[in-house]
Amino acid sequence: MNLSNSSKHNTAEFTDTLFCFESLSGSCKKLSQPFSVQTIVFVTGTIIGITVIGNFLVIISIAHFRQLHTPTNYLILSLTTCDLLLGLFVMPLSAAKSAQGCWYMGEFLCKFHTSADITLSTASIFHLTFISAERYCAVYHPLTYHLLIRHISVLLMVTISWLLPTLFGYGVIFTGLNFKGSEDFYYTHIQCIGGCAVFFSGELAVFASFTSFFIPGSIMLWIYSRIYVVVRGQVRSIEHLANQLSRSRQQGSPTSGHCDRKGTATIAIVFGGFLICWAPFFLCLIINPFIEYSINPVLIDVLMWFGYFNSTINPFIYAIRYTWFRAALKIILSGKVFHENTSRIQLSSYE
Repeated sequence: MNLSNSSKHNTAEFTDTLFCFESLSGSCKKLSQPFSVQTIVFVTGTIIGITVIGNFLVIISIAHFRQLHTPTNYLILSLTTCDLLLGLFVMPLSAAKSAQGCWYMGEFLCKFHTSADITLSTASIFHLTFISAERYCAVYHPLTYHLLIRHISVLLMVTISWLLPTLFGYGVIFTGLNFKGSEDFYYTHIQCIGGCAVFFSGELAVFASFTSFFIPGSIMLWIYSRIYVVVRGQVRSIEHLANQLSRSRQQGSPTSGHCDRKGTATIAIVFGGFLICWAPFFLCLIINPFIEYSINPVLIDVLMWFGYFNSTINPFIYAIRYTWFRAALKIILSGKVFHENTSRIQLSSYE
């Protein structure tokens, strides 16, 4: 999401200031950047490229190999689609705005871009919330897990994760609810030609931040804290049992419980990355209306890209934590993925 405070054109006040449209009255002041445009283009372009390629590889891996068709991976597939769409459609336009300091693509595209940004960011944390709930069932209710988490359950989770954020993101922006109650301030101090600011009134900023970030984040923290207690107890029990087993038994193959614990830890790391990357931005979002939108727009732009960076690092987390992703990556990059019946390959033989 891009939250900025653009000032209107006032030639008496800004004699040495550049504007988006010098010949138009009511033009936005061009945002000055703390480093060169070339650096911005290089950094943002690199982030976009890595985001698109990395998430595309995860999508191919899960979609192609039948061994990976599990409830957790279906949710990861949908989450990764969020990250891919962010890299394809939202980040390039944000990069253009960051580099130019203005928005030159018209009001409708600005609203569409802003709505997509809000939608995908909110959908990501909704997915993570449902993934944490699925992990909770796997750890707390292993015997009834397959009764609780079915394909229809996963479909329902994915549908909710996309539908509610889409209704919120596009509904709020295209209906003007984002500045309801603060119209005078918005039209006087924010709206200008060449700007694409996401403006939230104080009440809506609180509602959006808590609904899209703080409440789901708190739920996930509680779930993972509960899972940690159970997993710690399981590890102690396994260590005690291992001391009583023969050496050959200890070197046996990993149990499903071990896989569940590793999968839970990986998702917890993904959630931690999301929390670290997006928390500063959402804190600015909720604070800014109550300090008369005085936070530096350049700072908010940087925090926005720090949030985007979360979509870039997720594939690397999967590559480090999941042996199946590393095995799938070998097959994809070698071109063997195009061979017949490769979807049935047991990835453990390539680890």
